[in-house]
Amino acid sequence: MPEPDGDLILDRLIHEPGRLAILTVLSSVSDADFVFLQRTTGLTKGNLSSHLSKLEDGGLVEIVKSFVRKKPNTNVALTPVGRERIARHWEQLERLRKLAEPSS
Repeated sequence: MPEPDGDLILDRLIHEPGRLAILTVLSSVSDADFVFLQRTTGLTKGNLSSHLSKLEDGGLVEIVKSFVRKKPNTNVALTPVGRERIARHWEQLERLRKLAEPSS
């Protein structure tokens, strides 16, 4: 098996399963509301809210709160930095997967 090089480092903010799920969903859409994210990730309201706060603090997502027909609505989108970091994270995972493949 080839040796990993020194720059194979996984982003801990992204790698946590709940946050990875959120960012993966967001990378396939322009934005998503809280209920959609909750349904697609299977996270509880509190867990999703906590993960979104961490991602917002890290500059990976932008959260906009508004009202739609007098109901509160929370909308989430990846920032350019978030889009770049999730893409880099998937590249790192792919490199790690290739390192684990048996050599012929």
